[in-house]
Amino acid sequence: MFRLFLLVLVALGVGWPAAAQPKAAPITIAAAADLKYVLDSLVTIYNSQHPQARATVVYGSSGRFYEQLSHGAPFDLFFSADSDYPRRLQQAGLTAGAPQPYALGRLVLWSKKLDPNAKGLNTLLDPQVKRVAIANPAHAPYGKRAEETLRYYKLYDQVKPKLVLGENIGQTAQYAATGAADAGLVAYSLALSPALRRAGKFYLIPATAHTPLQQSYVVLKRASGNATATTFAAFMASPTARQALKKYGFNL
Repeated sequence: MFRLFLLVLVALGVGWPAAAQPKAAPITIAAAADLKYVLDSLVTIYNSQHPQARATVVYGSSGRFYEQLSHGAPFDLFFSADSDYPRRLQQAGLTAGAPQPYALGRLVLWSKKLDPNAKGLNTLLDPQVKRVAIANPAHAPYGKRAEETLRYYKLYDQVKPKLVLGENIGQTAQYAATGAADAGLVAYSLALSPALRRAGKFYLIPATAHTPLQQSYVVLKRASGNATATTFAAFMASPTARQALKKYGFNL
């Protein structure tokens, strides 16, 4: 009887019900501010290739985003400048999978007033440098690495009175670019942006001066079953995305 039932279905052109397909809904991405220029360009490419669903990005401090996501903030993906934050979210059961590393960040000393290449980090001791911008080490990975760098070169105690803290590395770069600070320890990816390249000069800090800025992204639990989140995560591993990351100074 079951075989007869199948034959009748085939004769009538009727098949089994199709498996439910993941729904493609818009996504909102929480991203570390060092990704501002490269991720803006990649989102534009992704949205043009996937007009049925769109991705938007909010930039900020990785530590702040971690706090917000721990309390249920409505984001679908999280790109962190420190892989530890996505890992902790996974351990708390707040992700739809394991974090995926995408790059290593680098730190530079940037100034519109002086050329840091002449003296490296000792530029910060120049009398013309009265304010030095770094991201807040309490919640910004680049700020933590900036403090490590100053201690590595035994400059922290001398530079500490000059420090101006940005909420994230994007605000830190803005302080330096607008003259609110005379120099800044900022992300290499931001120093390579057209605006900062025109406005000043930078010195690439050796990677040995601080612990690595290993960066990861993760799909959050809220985005489980959202095809847009899945395809965007896959897009970040594509040659297009990796070429763009390399262009903006990220080590792959």
